Amino acid sequence: MGDEYDFLLKLLLVGDTAVGKSSLLLRFTDGTFDTDLQSTIGVDFKVKQMKVAGKAVKATIWDTAGQERFRTLTSSYYRGAHGIILVYDVTRPETFQHLAQWLAEIEMYSPGGGKNVIKLLVGNKSDLAQDRAVQRAEGEAWAREGGMLFLESSAKNADNVKAVFEEVVQRVLESPTLLANAQPTSHRQGVVLKNAAKPEAKAKAAGDGCC
Repeated sequence: MGDEYDFLLKLLLVGDTAVGKSSLLLRFTDGTFDTDLQSTIGVDFKVKQMKVAGKAVKATIWDTAGQERFRTLTSSYYRGAHGIILVYDVTRPETFQHLAQWLAEIEMYSPGGGKNVIKLLVGNKSDLAQDRAVQRAEGEAWAREGGMLFLESSAKNADNVKAVFEEVVQRVLESPTLLANAQPTSHRQGVVLKNAAKPEAKAKAAGDGCC
């Protein structure tokens, strides 16, 4: 797709530390999995160009730190988000129990109190069947109650990783309200909007991200 795209979207990954947010991002953007991946410090991001529903999409995907001490730093990154992916670890029930806190944070900082953003719940590490502590039905029920999408995934095995991001983008593309702020480009003139590089510039300014 080169440098041209129809829409520029901002997606966020949120959830407790070590649930696999960075691994999901790395698997999706680079097709790799690192067993020694370090915890994210502050905020990191990657860019992925996608083709969804016949549209060229440039997604800036922000990986936020799960540690409490970084909450004040990451709260500002909710602004302007089109989609938010909440992640928990199916082998650690406390990460599932903490979802209510993350949802409260989303409602506090994201557009429209969380109503004007696509939300998807992900139960990660589904490959660790022998260590599972949170059943799929529990995740589905929690997502349904919160009016959000739900998938289980494995960053290690790449199960459903692509589906997670494509599902969020698909739902954003179906929302006229969200697309109004998705910075479309003019393919005919081959012009990318002058503001399209701003998210990358902000990330570089932060400088503390870990991939």
